[in-house]
Amino acid sequence: MTFRGKWALITGASSGIGEQFARQLAKQGAHLVLVARSKSKLESLAAELRTSYGIKAEVIPKDLAEQGAPGEVYRQCKLLDLDIELLVNNAGFATHGLFDQLSGVRQHEEVMLNVAALVDMTHMFLPDMLRKSSGTVINVASTAGFQPLPYMAVYGATKAFVLSFTQALWWENRDRGIRFFALCPGATDTGFFNVVGAEEAAVGKKETPEKVVAAALRSLEEGKVFVVPGMQNYLGAQLSRFITRKQGLRLVGGMLRPRGGTGTPQNAGNPSDLAGNR
Repeated sequence: MTFRGKWALITGASSGIGEQFARQLAKQGAHLVLVARSKSKLESLAAELRTSYGIKAEVIPKDLAEQGAPGEVYRQCKLLDLDIELLVNNAGFATHGLFDQLSGVRQHEEVMLNVAALVDMTHMFLPDMLRKSSGTVINVASTAGFQPLPYMAVYGATKAFVLSFTQALWWENRDRGIRFFALCPGATDTGFFNVVGAEEAAVGKKETPEKVVAAALRSLEEGKVFVVPGMQNYLGAQLSRFITRKQGLRLVGGMLRPRGGTGTPQNAGNPSDLAGNR
């Protein structure tokens, strides 16, 4: 499997896991479409990768949480006559605290970015891949997708959706030349927790984005459906198989309970530039 000379589109590409996908794919010779909110960060990264690896790189600044944004990204790719053969749905963010005391607007944006935008991007780019019987879709889920998360209820539910959605589409497309793959990292050393607004959400040792993305590309090469990078994260993801649902809720709820009260009512940050990487 090689991505040399092929076009890869990466959302949330300006930092963290998304930036590492861009760097590692560019090193393999892939051409890039970089999508995130921060135009200046994207342009700087694109210029660096063009110079370092001799690849082509296009920049599409867009907040994918906005209604219709995925369609605008797709249309821009068509206007540029770009044939996307690898789609990396990476953009996402989390909220932390009591559900009823967090901003309803913010949590709606969380669902729109983590779920709706990912579904829309996949639905738009998949038919072009199917016409050629060739293509790959990588969806960034999380270890959060393996069990409910008290105090991060919406985030955990969105990542459970991403994992289930990806596995289902893997089965639907397994004989059609299209590969679907879910990356399920645990705590990763990115700006993710600055947006969450609570360090207690960082359960376990933080992995580097470089290792997380390397594990994803290696597992994709091996034909796996998903990967949980790191043995500790993998074992944590399997815990729900050996304890009751109530025991799991008690354990996870104790770890994620806000230390300062009810949680951050309105998290700050630039969500479309971050990966759902917890």
